[in-house]
Amino acid sequence: MKLTPLGDRVVLKQLVAEETTKSGIVLPGQSKEKPQQAEVIAVGPGGMVDGKEVKMEVKVGDQVIYSKYAGTEVKLDDEEYIIVRQSDILAVVQ
Repeated sequence: MKLTPLGDRVVLKQLVAEETTKSGIVLPGQSKEKPQQAEVIAVGPGGMVDGKEVKMEVKVGDQVIYSKYAGTEVKLDDEEYIIVRQSDILAVVQ
């Protein structure tokens, strides 16, 4: 199955959280916070959204940082994805 976002939506796959800190301390599962960094898997067409022209500024393969409580989590073929609006993406990591 394939997810195809509509309008100004973007499908993200969350990057794996670090298991250890830079100093080498191992983090237990419950104390880890979900990372807000993800990879773009699919991008909607943009176009007219809520009466405004929206140009998509991210592309498949970009690594991005998104708002903490943004989007809808979806599970498809044992993979977890997050669908967010482009405006919920804060930055592209280069």
